Amino acid sequence: MKIKRIAVYQVDLPLREGSYRWSGGKSVCVFDSTVVKVETDEGLEGWGEACPLGPFYLPAYAAGVRAGIAELGPHLIGANPLELEKLNWRMDAALKGHPYVKSALDMACWDLLGKASGLPVCTLLGGRYGADFVLYRAISQVPPHEMAENVAGYRGEGYRRFQLKVGGDPNEDIARIKAVAGVLEPGDKLVADANTGWLMHEAMRVVHAVRDIDVYIEQPCLTYEECLSVRRHTDLPFVLDEVVDSLSMLIRAKNDMAMDVVNIKISKLGGLTRAKQARDFCASQGIAMTLEDSWGGDIVTAAIAHLAHSTPTELLFTATDFNSYGTVRLADGAPERRNGRLAASQEPGLGVTPRIDVLGAPVLLVN
Repeated sequence: MKIKRIAVYQVDLPLREGSYRWSGGKSVCVFDSTVVKVETDEGLEGWGEACPLGPFYLPAYAAGVRAGIAELGPHLIGANPLELEKLNWRMDAALKGHPYVKSALDMACWDLLGKASGLPVCTLLGGRYGADFVLYRAISQVPPHEMAENVAGYRGEGYRRFQLKVGGDPNEDIARIKAVAGVLEPGDKLVADANTGWLMHEAMRVVHAVRDIDVYIEQPCLTYEECLSVRRHTDLPFVLDEVVDSLSMLIRAKNDMAMDVVNIKISKLGGLTRAKQARDFCASQGIAMTLEDSWGGDIVTAAIAHLAHSTPTELLFTATDFNSYGTVRLADGAPERRNGRLAASQEPGLGVTPRIDVLGAPVLLVN
C-alpha cells in the first residue's frame, strides 16, 4: 500500500460558551482546525485532524499546519502509510521540528492501519481497558463565583473532574480555587491549571494559600526549572503539561520527580505514534496521565478516545472530549460523552466518517 494523495481541509469550530479564556488574558472564540485525508493506491483513506489552541499557547498556529503539510506532504507520496515508525522517521528527516504539522498525518495513517487490519485503533494501541473512561471539564477563566457556578452546572452533566483555568492575578486565583473547592462533592477532583501564567513568586503564594485544599497544581510557570522549584516547595499533587514536549523531557521530569501526573497532548508530541511512546513509558514507570490534545473536533476526540481507552485505568488520570465544546460536528461515528465518561469506537480505524458537506472543498491537494 502506498500514499497516493493528501487532501487538506480547513474548518472553523465555534464554541458553545462563546469563548474560552485562560492565563494572561488569552482567549479564543472560534478554533481553526485542519482536517487531513490520506488516500492510498488501494482505495483506502485515513483521516486526521490538528487544531492548535491559537497562536499564543504552544509554538504552533493553525495556518502553520497547512503550510507545513504543503512542505512535508510531497515527501510522503509513495510511502507505505502502515509502516508508522518508518513514516515518522521520514517526516522528521524531511521537516525538522514542527510536531503539530505531523500530527494529523500520523493520525490519518493510524486510521488507515485500523481499516486495513479490520481493527479499531484502540486495539492496535494496546487493547481496551474497561467499558469507558473518565473525562474532565475545563472551566474557562471568569470571576470566582461564576467558575463555581459552572462547575456545579457541569457536574449536572456527569463530570466529576474539573480543570480550573487560573494563572492570572494570584489573589483572584486563590479566590477562584477556594470558591470552586467550596462546591465540590466527595469523589470530585479539582485541578488548578495556570497554563504557565504565574511568575515563580506568584505561584509560591498561591500554593501556600491553598495548601489545605484538595487541589492539583498544573503547570504554574513558563519554564521547567521554575515549575520544579514550585514543586519542591509544596505538598500538593503536581501536574506538568506545556514543558513536557518530548520523550527525553518526560524522562528528565521523571528522574527529577518533577510531577505526579503528566499531560500528554497528541499534537504536542507529533501524533499518535509519539504519544503512544510517551504513554507507554509513563505506564512502565507508574506515572498517571491526562491524555488529550491542544484542541479539535470529532476526529481529534476520536483519537484521544482510542489513546485513553487503551491506557491502564489506574494510570489514566483523565481525558477530554473536545467535540462537546463546539457547535460544529465534523464527522459521524465520533464518540460522545455519557455521564461524564467516553468510550472509543469498536469500528475499524478511528471509527469516524467525516461530513464532506461540513468540510467543503480541500484547500490543499498534494499528489
